Amino acid sequence: MKKFIIALTAAIALATVMFSCKDSKSYAELLTSETHAVNAFLVDQRVTNTIPTDTNFVFETGPNAPYYRLDEEGSMYMQVLNPGTKGNYAKSGQVIYFRFTRYNLFNYKNGDLGAGNGNETDMEYINAHFKFMDFSNSYSYQYGAGVQMPLYYLPIDAEVNIVIKSQYGFYEEQSYVQPYLYRLRFFPQQT
Repeated sequence: MKKFIIALTAAIALATVMFSCKDSKSYAELLTSETHAVNAFLVDQRVTNTIPTDTNFVFETGPNAPYYRLDEEGSMYMQVLNPGTKGNYAKSGQVIYFRFTRYNLFNYKNGDLGAGNGNETDMEYINAHFKFMDFSNSYSYQYGAGVQMPLYYLPIDAEVNIVIKSQYGFYEEQSYVQPYLYRLRFFPQQT
């Protein structure tokens, strides 16, 4: 009887695994879905595949500005809403606070982003900050490299929209393979 119960339990477990595998996607399929979601959003936007080449990075700005591709893989696209104060650039290791609202691009339908979340309206992330260019601390890498990317080009007080694919997003969420549009504002640490 004991052997029968063990065999039955093993058979049920195997059947459960086989049926659940049919419903789940492979990592490659998840990445393809993520790319489709990003492309569905970007097709409704102005997009340029190059960033300004001068040393001042003079971007077109405002809500009708284009989304600039920031990397070769097309994992991040940035729209500059407010370019910030000229010369007010972040320094390596500087503590930067940020406010954000993010929108899951899988929810984007017919020009509507759906509901967003973040620390502009929800205080769950009230102390969101990082050390610029320093990923040795958990509070720097927990938000991913994507939220820091605008500060490589813009002053600290800039405001941007940025599309961030999962590999550059929140560290704990990278395995979900979900792209987000972030609206970001940056602030230096007050001393």
